[in-house]
Amino acid sequence: QVQLVESGGALVQAGGSLRLSCAASGRSFSSHSMGWFRQAPGKEREFVAAISWSGGTTYLADSVKGRFTMSRDNAKSTVYLQMNSLKPEDTAVYYCAATRRVVTRTREGYDYWGQGTQVTVSS
Repeated sequence: QVQLVESGGALVQAGGSLRLSCAASGRSFSSHSMGWFRQAPGKEREFVAAISWSGGTTYLADSVKGRFTMSRDNAKSTVYLQMNSLKPEDTAVYYCAATRRVVTRTREGYDYWGQGTQVTVSS
């Protein structure tokens, strides 16, 4: 069992930056692949970024490539999502997720989810 708690969401102006954190508790964090997803009002939850257990493989959605970076610190049981050049369309609740399976872009591949953190980008 893994518990996930996201933090770092805020209201920010377009062009600004935020860093989201996801702190994990439970067993064997370093053996879990991790992902970030987001859900805007009236839309489905969509993939944003993912990272393998070692940090050696990362995936990013096309919509955030060149602006977002995902990283992890296994010693701190924490993953991060650095978001730069934010746009109003990045406004959403951002969720952290974990899986013991191979790193994946699909929601169905994740077993554990956090409660989410709100990111609002004003124009």
